[in-house]
Amino acid sequence: MSACVPGNPPRNSLQILLVFLLGFPAAPLCYASDEDPYLWLEQVEDQQALEWAKSRSEKDTATLEAIPEFSEFVDDFVEMYNSEERIPTPAFQADWVYNFWQDKSHVKGIWRRTSLADFAGDEAEWETVLDLDAVAEAEDENWVWKGVDCLEPEYRHCLISLSRGGADATVVREFDAVTKTFVANGFGLPEAKSATSWKDENTLWVGTDFGEGSLTASGYPRIVKEWQRGEPLEKARTVLEASHDDVFVFAYSTHTPEGRYDIVSVVPEFYRGTTYMLLGGRKVKLDLPDDAKFEGFFKDHILVSLRSAWEAGGTRYPEGGLIAIAVDDFLAGSREFKVIFAPAERTSLGEVQVTPDHLLYTTLDNVIGKLYRVSLANGDWSETEIELPGLGAVGIESVNDQSGDFFFTYTDFLNPSSLYLVREGRSAERVKSSPEWFDATGMHVVQHEAVSKDGTRIPYFLVTPAGFEANGSNPTLINAYGGFEISRLPAYSGTIGKAWLSRGAVFVLANIRGGGEFGPKWHQGAVKENHQNNFDDLAAVAEDLIDRKVTSPANLGIIGGSQGGLLVGGAFVQRPDLFNAVVSAVPLFDMKRFNKLLAGASWMAEYGNPDTDDWEYMKLWSPYQNLDKDADYPEVFFWTNTRDDRVHPAHARKAVAKMTDMGHKVYYYENTEGGHASGADLNAMAYTNALTYAYLWMSLGD
Repeated sequence: MSACVPGNPPRNSLQILLVFLLGFPAAPLCYASDEDPYLWLEQVEDQQALEWAKSRSEKDTATLEAIPEFSEFVDDFVEMYNSEERIPTPAFQADWVYNFWQDKSHVKGIWRRTSLADFAGDEAEWETVLDLDAVAEAEDENWVWKGVDCLEPEYRHCLISLSRGGADATVVREFDAVTKTFVANGFGLPEAKSATSWKDENTLWVGTDFGEGSLTASGYPRIVKEWQRGEPLEKARTVLEASHDDVFVFAYSTHTPEGRYDIVSVVPEFYRGTTYMLLGGRKVKLDLPDDAKFEGFFKDHILVSLRSAWEAGGTRYPEGGLIAIAVDDFLAGSREFKVIFAPAERTSLGEVQVTPDHLLYTTLDNVIGKLYRVSLANGDWSETEIELPGLGAVGIESVNDQSGDFFFTYTDFLNPSSLYLVREGRSAERVKSSPEWFDATGMHVVQHEAVSKDGTRIPYFLVTPAGFEANGSNPTLINAYGGFEISRLPAYSGTIGKAWLSRGAVFVLANIRGGGEFGPKWHQGAVKENHQNNFDDLAAVAEDLIDRKVTSPANLGIIGGSQGGLLVGGAFVQRPDLFNAVVSAVPLFDMKRFNKLLAGASWMAEYGNPDTDDWEYMKLWSPYQNLDKDADYPEVFFWTNTRDDRVHPAHARKAVAKMTDMGHKVYYYENTEGGHASGADLNAMAYTNALTYAYLWMSLGD
């Protein structure tokens, strides 16, 4: 390794960009501690680190590409992901249904629109609004679509976010959806992790990199401003400043039939925040628990979901509940909320959305989805359940803020996903279905429970192939996440069906603690000092599968990404006896330094602060610090992305380097594009997934 100069590691995307563009410092950085010889791999764009990643990736992917199944998987996935028969994800905007679409002819993608009647019919006539492939070619940039925000109710004025290579940092440009052109001298922001929202056609709420000191330790906006059309950004009026140690601050306007509400919020850490209404130039703090989630407005009522029980106005409102109160009553001091939803032990709140006349929300009942529509008339609330076709998962896809129509999706493990349209005053109508990518004849789904180390019952779905026998020798893959109150739900996957189930293997989805399957308490069961439960729950599911003779350690694999990558990393380090294959994708791994890398500081509410006494419990499960050269680990497959500016690629890089030097055999792939995902386009995604399933069959097959 070449000589290094003292310094601090780059902590956000701007600093990394400066290091890369300006070449300062020219030599690799060395840090205060010399205990870790792999710190140089934290320099994302350092030439030595890039050469290491490239060399290692080429060597290991050559091995995986040589596995007989690999080529077949690539062909299958490319066909599947680019299929014109896929369900186009709809987005209501005024009289149009919009969709962003990628296929073989549109690798970067096109933003397009059609009428609702056309969309609901058999053959939609799509009008291209923006061709991203053409923009990328004309500008010689590897643009990746990161979304669009259009001003209600006309949806003409839009802000389009484009990323270089798939990173979270984006360039923002104003776009006119009528003329279908970028607006000359319109609103625009250079590359940054920005947060923008329309107030009106001539005003934006904007949080971005305003210069030195304007970002939090996590690399997100610390300052939010009100920006008038035609004025330079530096003249924008500051609305709220957060502290350096907060996660971020943002402002937005909600446009409802009753009027516009202007909101600004500061988030000091995940699951906590303070929300203000902007009234006549004043910021009015909403007197709500700091861990409550402000869900918006419905018919001049405030909607709030609770992460903990709340005593207010002489009433105790339930943890995990959804409550509502009239805006004027709340501002006048009343705390007499209406409880819209109250959870049970195994029932939790999911999504909350509104139409002009209805409040929509979903729930999970023992991890099975339900959908409800709520009306408010003359002070009376009434609710109806919308019937679903099976015991799967439901998601509210898009609502029309003028007509009240809305789309929802339904999916389960064995039946192709479906898109339903609910028109005002009518029952649900299925308008689209995804292709049937595998023959599910003879396959079955059951839900079991494992008992974790502390006695907690952990549910999991077991999906078995045709001809399944409980003989202890079935190749079996467990997928789990267990973090950030994110629920893992049944879903139809052509990838899993075609590459795994159809070939006689077993798939398992584990609903471990840390997720949101049973509400906030289920999440809190694996936060900070409770995070070891994450690993214990996964081990319990593995042991239950072995006890049921579904599989054996020699035939059992685990897969997870991001937090799930940390999960499977900690699992194989703690229990190498249970697994013979591990896929750790875009993972966290070194929890001693995670808060110093990119957005890591924003996750300390989930894991703890390793620079405090929290390290006393974190060091017991941080995978990187617990690697043992004498352990008999499975041959792990790590993959990550150079352009991932959320979870630093150094986590995977350092894991591979350290394990290799210890004498452990591992596999590595670092994609130079794609951000915190498996590729910048569908073909790149197909390649990464083909490597993954080729590795799994090499490790767990005959």
